[in-house]
Amino acid sequence: MPKHSATVAWSNPDPAAFREGRYSRAFTFHFDGGAAVAGSASPDVVKAPWSDPAGVDPEEAFLASIASCHMLWFLDLAKHAGHAVIAYDDTAETKLVRSGDGKVRIETVTLHPRIAFADPVPDAAAIMALHEAAHDKCFIANSVSAKILIEPA
Repeated sequence: MPKHSATVAWSNPDPAAFREGRYSRAFTFHFDGGAAVAGSASPDVVKAPWSDPAGVDPEEAFLASIASCHMLWFLDLAKHAGHAVIAYDDTAETKLVRSGDGKVRIETVTLHPRIAFADPVPDAAAIMALHEAAHDKCFIANSVSAKILIEPA
C-alpha cells in the first residue's frame, strides 16, 4: 500500500512571548510532492494577531481532504461508466460541535457537489449512484467517524 507523508513546520524566536501565550499559531504544511501551504489555527479558535486568517486551518484541511477524495473517485467512476464530466465544484461545509461527552469535534461533513456533464447527461439516479460509490471508495471517508452527507446541487 502507498505511504504518504506531510510535514507541519512552525517556529518561534521568542521563548518569553511563548510562555505568555503571545505567539503565532501560523505554520506551513509541506507535502511529499513539494507543495507548501500556509496554515494557521482558525481565527475562530485563536484570535488575531496570534492566528493568520489567510492560512488553511486544520478543520479546513480536513474538509478539503474529504471533498477532494470524493471528487476524485466520482470522476474516475463517471469515466468508467462512460460519462464525460466537464466541470465539478463542491462547497463543502462543516462546523465544530460540542458533543455529549464534552469534546469538540466535527460530527457531520456536508458535500454540495455541482457537476456538469457533456451530452448525454446521466439521470439523477445514475448520478446519485456514482456519489454513493465514490463515498464508499474514498479512503478518507473510510477513515473518519464523522457522518458525511452528499447533497448534489
